[in-house]
Amino acid sequence: MVLQLEQAPKMEALHSYPAGTLERLAQLLAMGAPARPDPKRDSFFEVESDSEVFYLHVSPVTGRVLLIGTWAKLATPTTSTVKVQRVA
Repeated sequence: MVLQLEQAPKMEALHSYPAGTLERLAQLLAMGAPARPDPKRDSFFEVESDSEVFYLHVSPVTGRVLLIGTWAKLATPTTSTVKVQRVA
């Protein structure tokens, strides 16, 4: 799914994050970003950028975004070509 917010939401962070973290998240949400809803919690999502994942809550009442956590995105394993030599 793609999560995109129509207007700039009020954004808050549960913890202190490096400068620019909330701005990067706001840009992702404005453009539309790949997201996975949390199957155990309504209105909670994992939003992905090219290099990181944001875990957040979007208030269904106010639209406020609360950043709960962020971590580096793991590289997706690629399929490599393996040369197989058969021995008779």
